Amino acid sequence: MNIRNSTTSDIAAIFQVYEQASAYKLQVGNKGWKSFELSQIQKEIGENRHYVILEGEAIACTFLLTFNDDVLWKEAANDSSIYIHRIATNPLFRGNSYVTKIVLWAKEYAATTNKKYIRLDTHSGNEKINNYYSNCGFTFKGVTMVEWTAELPEHYKEGSFSLFEIAL
Repeated sequence: MNIRNSTTSDIAAIFQVYEQASAYKLQVGNKGWKSFELSQIQKEIGENRHYVILEGEAIACTFLLTFNDDVLWKEAANDSSIYIHRIATNPLFRGNSYVTKIVLWAKEYAATTNKKYIRLDTHSGNEKINNYYSNCGFTFKGVTMVEWTAELPEHYKEGSFSLFEIAL
């Protein structure tokens, strides 16, 4: 297993993993991601905030870091935190506890950047994923509502999100 920054040559595989993960989210719950813009992914890669987990040469998982999330975390977004977004696992590699591996990686990353929290969110109402995040060391911090604007990704139109945090 190797975690590294995504590159533009990874984009097609990243989109494939996103599509598969969204279909799976709809299968096990009632909410999934909408499509993402190519320019958005390119920007995140250019800012060195987009990551892949490789198993051999295959992309097993992908995720994104941000350093502020006032849309979901509101005033708490001013805390010194990293936010993990869009964790998506290639179906061929499901069951390998990639969130736990991302958490270990994020703890090291957070320590080098003096962050106090690791945070993530998910659509509300999926107890299976809520329990999974809790089992990965996150504390449930409540549900927040999003007032969608055109600047936000389409999946934010679905309103309520569960918030999770690890205090370091």
